Amino acid sequence: MTSAAPAASLAASPEPGAVGAFVRQSLAIADTEIRKLRRDPTELFTRAVQPALWLIIFGETFTHVRAIPTGNLSYLEFMAPGVLAQSVLFSAIFFGIAVIWERDLGIIHKLLVSPAYRGALVMGKAISAGLRGLTQAFIIYLLALVLGIRLQLTVPALFGVVAVVMLGSALFATFSLIVACLVKTRERFMGIGQVLTMPLFFASNAIYPLAIMPHWLQVVARVNPLTYVVDALRGLMIEGGHSTLGFGGDLAFPAAAFVVLLAIAARLYPGLVR
Repeated sequence: MTSAAPAASLAASPEPGAVGAFVRQSLAIADTEIRKLRRDPTELFTRAVQPALWLIIFGETFTHVRAIPTGNLSYLEFMAPGVLAQSVLFSAIFFGIAVIWERDLGIIHKLLVSPAYRGALVMGKAISAGLRGLTQAFIIYLLALVLGIRLQLTVPALFGVVAVVMLGSALFATFSLIVACLVKTRERFMGIGQVLTMPLFFASNAIYPLAIMPHWLQVVARVNPLTYVVDALRGLMIEGGHSTLGFGGDLAFPAAAFVVLLAIAARLYPGLVR
């Protein structure tokens, strides 16, 4: 059974040193998750439907309306990074339901009896979520090119987008795993996931700039990690786009949030099976 492979891989020939073992174990988990995606790639195409609708219908319509001030960018250009961030969020936030399935199938029990670090189990899933996020970025870049959006296609800009997408995906997937550890059932998780995604999306700068929000919503948006992901993507993806919050903050805030969530998830992860 392939489900037993992660535990066997983690238990065999541990590398000397805690850091080396942590990295090896994380990559073993990530490899297992990516293999699942290769067996069923249809998920990638179904996940592309929603961002395509946002760009083609909502974006094109509001570009002609010109009701939202977006500076030197068309509304479609302003919105494209927000749609990518939304796609990353929606894909990652339901990552926890797969963990509940794994618990029901007994896979998590096998992982927890292995000598693997609990943090490595979580990090491996975060890495795989980041790689899934890159497939969403690839699809949205193709859509943007078809729609005539002016993209920055320089090597530094593309590497920056890769880093931000992977960080955002890892962050929200880890948050999703924490929710899964707390609620423990698929039905409750689905309900909570639906409740969380839309407020995170609309309380960010994904589809309108911070400057036109009411003051209380600006406060909420500035503690929303999605805001920083969108801001970084807008400065990296679009010709003429810029980061209003600064790239340093755009990376530091989500990275700090990810480290905190990783520590919490590693502590809660064994409780998922109780």
